[in-house]
Amino acid sequence: MGWPSSRCGFRPPSEGPFDLSKRSIRCAVAGVIAATLAAASFVSGAHADAIRQTKAPFEDKFRQLEGEDWPTPTDYRNASGAPGYRYWQQKVDYSINARLDEPTKSIIGKETVTYRNNSPDDLPYLWLMLDQNDFKRSSISHMTETVSGDSVSLGQVRRAERFKDWEGGMTIKSVKDASGRPLKFTVVDTMLRIDLPAAVKASGGTTTFQIEWSFPMVETKLIGGRSGYECFTAKGDDGNCIFEVAQWFPRLAVYSDYEGWHNKSFLSGGEFTLEFGDYNVALTVPNDHVVSATGELQNAAQILTAAQRDRLAKARAASEPVYVVTPQEAAAAEAGKPTGEKTWVFKASNVRDFGWATSRKFIWDAMGVKQADPNAAHPLVMAMSFFPKEAGPLWDAYSTKAIAHTLKVYSSFTFAYPYPVAQSVNGPQGGMEYPMISFNGPRPVKDKKTGALTYSDRAKYGLIGVVIHEVGHNYFPMIVNSDERQWTWMDEGLNSFLEFQAEKQWDKKFPSRRGEPKDIVEYMVSQDQVPLMTQSDSVIQFGPNGYSKPATALVILRETIMGRELFDRAFKEYANRWRFKHPTPYDFFRTMEESSGIDLDWFWRGWFYSTDHVDIALDKVVQGRIESGDPDLEASVRKAERAKEPGSLTAARNTEPTVVDRDPKTRDFYDATDEFTVTEGAKKRAKAAKEDLTPEELEAQATKDNFYRFTFRNIGGLVMPVILKMDFTDGTSETARIPAEIWRKSPKVVTWQYVSAKQLKGAEIDPLWETADADRSNNVFDGAITPTTLKVIRLPDMGSSRMKDANLKVDPDSLNTQPAGDDKKGEPKKDDGPK
Repeated sequence: MGWPSSRCGFRPPSEGPFDLSKRSIRCAVAGVIAATLAAASFVSGAHADAIRQTKAPFEDKFRQLEGEDWPTPTDYRNASGAPGYRYWQQKVDYSINARLDEPTKSIIGKETVTYRNNSPDDLPYLWLMLDQNDFKRSSISHMTETVSGDSVSLGQVRRAERFKDWEGGMTIKSVKDASGRPLKFTVVDTMLRIDLPAAVKASGGTTTFQIEWSFPMVETKLIGGRSGYECFTAKGDDGNCIFEVAQWFPRLAVYSDYEGWHNKSFLSGGEFTLEFGDYNVALTVPNDHVVSATGELQNAAQILTAAQRDRLAKARAASEPVYVVTPQEAAAAEAGKPTGEKTWVFKASNVRDFGWATSRKFIWDAMGVKQADPNAAHPLVMAMSFFPKEAGPLWDAYSTKAIAHTLKVYSSFTFAYPYPVAQSVNGPQGGMEYPMISFNGPRPVKDKKTGALTYSDRAKYGLIGVVIHEVGHNYFPMIVNSDERQWTWMDEGLNSFLEFQAEKQWDKKFPSRRGEPKDIVEYMVSQDQVPLMTQSDSVIQFGPNGYSKPATALVILRETIMGRELFDRAFKEYANRWRFKHPTPYDFFRTMEESSGIDLDWFWRGWFYSTDHVDIALDKVVQGRIESGDPDLEASVRKAERAKEPGSLTAARNTEPTVVDRDPKTRDFYDATDEFTVTEGAKKRAKAAKEDLTPEELEAQATKDNFYRFTFRNIGGLVMPVILKMDFTDGTSETARIPAEIWRKSPKVVTWQYVSAKQLKGAEIDPLWETADADRSNNVFDGAITPTTLKVIRLPDMGSSRMKDANLKVDPDSLNTQPAGDDKKGEPKKDDGPK
């Protein structure tokens, strides 16, 4: 929001003084209001000129974010980072009937939506998301795609040619109210606005409406996207397809206390935030298909055979995955043709979205997972995987077990998994998440000659990692429901952090791609990057920014800055405060600080609001000794140090005698002695100074310890703790963990002192590579340590004493004074009373 218009005669403070006319006063008030509203708005960067440093080149890396960059707490979100006592959010329930038309590879659906308005505002219209419109030729996403370089892949050529004769996007057949009357609606790119005949009343008002729609599914591996189909039509394949269906129905956009309607178009990158609700979904597919979906299957008796139902029941108590649909049953379905259709019915409570997948190729295995929390809503969760024969034997061995492991680790960091099932589906999508279901891609490789299936270690760990990541998204953002379209790191970063924890608990040597501080260095020093707080669609280097950097930041926060105990408690508090709610970054930041008792503004500012990197150099090491006060000892020390210096090269090479050598009359006291000669006067002054010291000062001056002074230089700009490992000549080492606050007075160069009786041999910053330091060549100091004598400074007198100069002393029995040496006490004046 800008300054008020010029007709007010109002100028920013930087342009000069204000005119204090009545009109200008009114405009000034308007300007203050405008500035206040602007300050309270949510922005990704710092507010300009909130504090201006004009007198010195000082940068305050520890300036507080509260009140300056962060929004003001409200009754909805309080200053501790918790939901306020008036927190609210909307509720949206869906009843959906949908059908897959396999020959045309399209979805036809009808939904009844019930919207409950819990906000304090009457809502005259509603916004819904039509994410499939991303695939329209005229969409913002498609029209703003850019290219670079002078080459093109064959895949890009095929995609461009496909869009010449194919177009995606939703067709909205009708929008009606509960009575069947048409409602006016407007499509704006990937958004749909429904204008209501009467506003939905605040604080509990409801409205119900119906929408009929259809859309063609995309061929994922050709067009891209987060769902779609894959057909196995190469030579020797069965010709069947896998359909992964997501972003497939008109869904209500969020209406929140901090943004109002979240109606920014979908541009392929930034994902979505959604409202929670209850779902009843009937999915009609060919009768030889197997369906995996959000929620619990309601009509297993009509859908599954008796043998399949029996296997599913046995899987609940199994310690290993059990086939519900066997490879043999899937192979038989692949070889045959459908004879009709079946409708699978699913029900899900308190979820924010619904996804599903269907294919006649699916093998289905399952295993029950017992939850550790005795208060879990579902003490037993069914971990299930759906995959074609092309995914075995990799998926048989690892997918369902990786689901079980994910639930165990993530719940230990957050809360018990609140849903009855967790599923992993293999298909064309490499990795995508929805409540209770995820789409994951890695498969073994088929030998073109023999047809044999083998898999690499990369495929194995890739599958385990992606299952952990996508199933883990159930926690962030499917339950802790952050706004992915605005802040990518809130779901991808937090989830990648927990993925890293789960991977290292799967195998200590797990080749994790994200989380290790040393692995983020290349990105941190790269030029094409933006701060983490950048809106998702504008993020450059999406993977390192949205996933790797925040994950690494949290690893460093846990292992190096806060410590595990404080971090884990605060992180769990955040997760529990905001489960099934809409948190913002500021709720996370405030909770982590409030729960741990640690001021982390410097950390958020550096890692989340800037593109600084870590590069701390150990520039210099000085070994100091305390000046002894003994002039003979000090002279001998200085003389020994001087003796180490080489003499004058010119004097050494001169062959002629000097004047002093030739003429004895030029020699005097200074030629007979050197500058290190201790005079009687110096000895007397030293003796007098020593007699003036207190016993405590004498003890301090007699210390023999070494005072090591280390000079650190912050090259990268990102302030961080300094972990300093010191190696001593006796073979021992000590590590000092210096808090980041060492940089608060000078963010560029500081000198730190360490006292030890030991002799230092060398020193190293960040010896365990735990801070993502970008240049390790300046971390190690093994050169010459500079010796120095630290002069003892005595505090100056409190100022001149005129009493002392006047030869007076204080009478202890009165405020009167008398001459020093006069033992007669002064007598106070007689009080003669008032006159």
